[in-house]
Amino acid sequence: MGHPVSSDNLPLQDLSELGADAVVEQVLARNPSLQEMTAAWQAAVARYPQVTSLDDPMFGATIGPETIAPDDNGVEFAYRLEISQKFPWPGKRRLRGDAATAEAHAASNDIDDMRLQLVESAKTAFYDYYLAERALAVSDETLERLEEFRKDAAALYRTPPKDRKVSMQEVYQADVEIGRQHQRRLTLERMRQVAVARINTLMHRAPNAPLPRPPQMIAVEVALPDVNALVGAAQAQRPDLQALANRLAADEAALALACKDYRPDFETFFMYDRFMGNTTDNRDLATMVGVRMNLPIQAERRCGAVAEAQARIAQRRAALDHRMDEVSFQVSEAYAQAVESQRAVRLYEDKILPDAELNVKTARSDYKTGQVPATSVVEAERARLDLFDRYYEAVADYHRRLATLERTTGGSLARD
Repeated sequence: MGHPVSSDNLPLQDLSELGADAVVEQVLARNPSLQEMTAAWQAAVARYPQVTSLDDPMFGATIGPETIAPDDNGVEFAYRLEISQKFPWPGKRRLRGDAATAEAHAASNDIDDMRLQLVESAKTAFYDYYLAERALAVSDETLERLEEFRKDAAALYRTPPKDRKVSMQEVYQADVEIGRQHQRRLTLERMRQVAVARINTLMHRAPNAPLPRPPQMIAVEVALPDVNALVGAAQAQRPDLQALANRLAADEAALALACKDYRPDFETFFMYDRFMGNTTDNRDLATMVGVRMNLPIQAERRCGAVAEAQARIAQRRAALDHRMDEVSFQVSEAYAQAVESQRAVRLYEDKILPDAELNVKTARSDYKTGQVPATSVVEAERARLDLFDRYYEAVADYHRRLATLERTTGGSLARD
């Protein structure tokens, strides 16, 4: 069974306001995926001494059963003792070590890649949380404004101005819109609950554990680095590309090792043989040293191993080239999306939201003087709510897309 999710207190619970950096820090410290990848790297590192060490020496003992009991013919107890050590052809152990080291480096880069993915996931979850909270705040503000409008409509209905007829239907229109906003809050509260559960899950906590509220406003940076510089940085530092290059190096070491398999391995031995020297006259022949080696004559098997290694190298190089193309596209796509969201935020802040506020203000004023019906005020409030929702969604999208851009680039962006 796995370890239960943690319910202990976190440093961020003492914060008055939750930030993306605090979420990222806790996710990197607590998420079990990173611990899993770290264990895989440690296992890969432990392969090096295994593949570079010599085989254990072998010891053998042989006896002649018929010589156990001495007789009168002068035949002594016959036995043979032998110790041997195998030595591979020079360079084979080094190549095995090179392959193991390359795999360990690839596993280390896999950890870095997982870290980038966790940072992106943590930031995306945080900005989902931020968006849900801001949507709820806008909804609350809209409800307050609709309640004020309902009071104005009810007052006008009770004491209508001269030369103006006010219908109770105008009050009911406000009631209908207020009901719509209460229904909308149910959806927003569900979105907030899911976002909180996602953040807590990434931090290996109970899904319903409380979190501090996010900030009310999050800045949007004005400048982004040049896209071509980002593509170059991604191709140079993306850990998944480096992991592929490491595994290519391991395949190249495997090819060199397959080529060396045409060379024989050796086994040296020392033997004390009392079968040959079991009489006084032959005792000087008892001690022997020697060497054995395999005869690499099975060329078909070795040719197949070389061909397989060459094919794996070709496959790995093609995969690396394909991934390089993917990286270039991913960075370009993420950059374009971030720029789009950045421009959308500026457009909302500079033009759309001020116009929406002015539209509501004008509709409320004109309604009191009888120039427009109640539906104009309701529609103006609804449009304002929708535009503020879109604004905060654009802010969240910008930061989520920025997190994706950082992940596709392979690290934090150097902003101007």
